[in-house]
Amino acid sequence: QVQLVESGGGLVQAGGSLRLSCAASGRTFSNARMAWFRQGPGKEREFVGIIRWIGGYTVYADSVKGRFTISRDSTKNMLYLQMNSLKPEDTAVYYCATLFGSPTSYGRNPSEYPYWGQGTQVTVSS
Repeated sequence: QVQLVESGGGLVQAGGSLRLSCAASGRTFSNARMAWFRQGPGKEREFVGIIRWIGGYTVYADSVKGRFTISRDSTKNMLYLQMNSLKPEDTAVYYCATLFGSPTSYGRNPSEYPYWGQGTQVTVSS
């Protein structure tokens, strides 16, 4: 059974940085795509970015491109989200998610993901 556990959220001032982690377990992730989504207050769940486990190819949402970086450590089954130059509008609960195989639409649709973590709160103060 696949399990995803996020950590690293917290309160940070605008312009600051945070690194989120997601520990993955339960099966081999060699054919996985792993993604980060976020959901702000009163908003729908929003795609942040995705990484292909093999090869490390990434795609980002325009809203975070150039500020956020997704990486993974395949030896530890860990997924990371480095967030720099944070803005108040980045405030949200951040989730990691995974699917196996090839997603459509670069994995931007949350309904394609069968496995989710519990989420970690990121709050950016102005």
